[in-house]
Amino acid sequence: MSRCPMHRAEIQDGLVLRLALRDYWHDWVLSLCFVLAIAAMLMPLLVLFGLKFGIITNLLAPLKEDPRYRQIQPVGSGKYGPSWFEAMAQRSDVEFIVPRTRAIAATIRLRKPDSEVGRIIDAELIPSAGNDPVLAGVSEPIGLQGVVLSLDVADKLGAAAGGRVEGILTRIYQGEQQTVVQPLEVTGVAPAAAFGRDGLFVSTKLLVAVEDFLDGRAVPALGWGGSPELSGPRHFSGFRLYARSIEDVAALRQGLMDQGIDVRTRLADIELVKALDRNLSIVFWIIAIIAASGFGLSFGTNIWANVDRKRLDFSVLRLIGFRTRGIVWFPIVQAMLTAVLGWVVAALVFFAVQTGLNSLFTANIGGGQDVCRLLYSHFAVALLLTLTAAALAAALGGYRVAQLEPSLALREG
Repeated sequence: MSRCPMHRAEIQDGLVLRLALRDYWHDWVLSLCFVLAIAAMLMPLLVLFGLKFGIITNLLAPLKEDPRYRQIQPVGSGKYGPSWFEAMAQRSDVEFIVPRTRAIAATIRLRKPDSEVGRIIDAELIPSAGNDPVLAGVSEPIGLQGVVLSLDVADKLGAAAGGRVEGILTRIYQGEQQTVVQPLEVTGVAPAAAFGRDGLFVSTKLLVAVEDFLDGRAVPALGWGGSPELSGPRHFSGFRLYARSIEDVAALRQGLMDQGIDVRTRLADIELVKALDRNLSIVFWIIAIIAASGFGLSFGTNIWANVDRKRLDFSVLRLIGFRTRGIVWFPIVQAMLTAVLGWVVAALVFFAVQTGLNSLFTANIGGGQDVCRLLYSHFAVALLLTLTAAALAAALGGYRVAQLEPSLALREG
């Protein structure tokens, strides 16, 4: 009983696959040379990209992790009402924003109630709220009493989270000097990077209360007398603003400038690293394209020559009934196998070089950061590109196989 054409085609494809693998192993010296040639082309590119990725990652990581690079500070004083803050808070590129009062009304003297020394220091009031980027992992200041100390203040006063301090305010009201002492609960101590001077993170409520008191107005919630409270919406002279990411700083800065608000950012530092990333990427891809093109042409001509060397063998296969479409897969299978093995060798060599480079530069880089590193996704992309280049090169061999006639085996056999 004859087999159906589809079944015969499947049998032929399986035979071609086995023949290609056996032939590949039979010419193991030539196959090894092709594998090493691919590894020799691919390994320097992996090391070059690993250095580029490692260096840029080390430069970008501090920018992404340090909220100071995402801070946008107003230059001078302005007049910002509730509607402005509400509109800014709704922007997708804004992570955090709180009002800020005048600098002259944002200072307070602090002391520790039970301190024998009785040391008093001046501290700057910093408005804060929930999800403050610089207070990650620290309890937020709450209400009119909960505050977060900067590290310098905590060290000078010997205070810690869960303790208490006292805030001292003095003003001249109606020709008389008035002083109030406000008990404060320390909800946390900010990390050193949060604020480099003597500072006190407070809620907007406490910040407004201090400004009102120093301006001579009453603060009924704290029992401080004075002139009547302000009527109508309150406007602030400044703000604390952080972009959601370093990628949002430029657009957010431009948006504020378009509103006539002059701001100060770390955009120059961000753009410097991004420009370095772009330039290194351009250099890498130029080298990669030149190397891949040269190798693809060389690999393709070698496959063509190898097919031409075995033209009688392929003609015999055609003569005994193998389809052209099946035989065309012969050089393609061998090229794919060469590409995979070359990629494996290049990856193994890369890991050895990576270990050596990182060990060599550990003392200079510091912080346990790698100067050369790649992600698993990078190796996957390298394999895909290698297979693509090999497939294009193998297409030349496949074309040569398709041109061979069965009669060649009879004429030259």
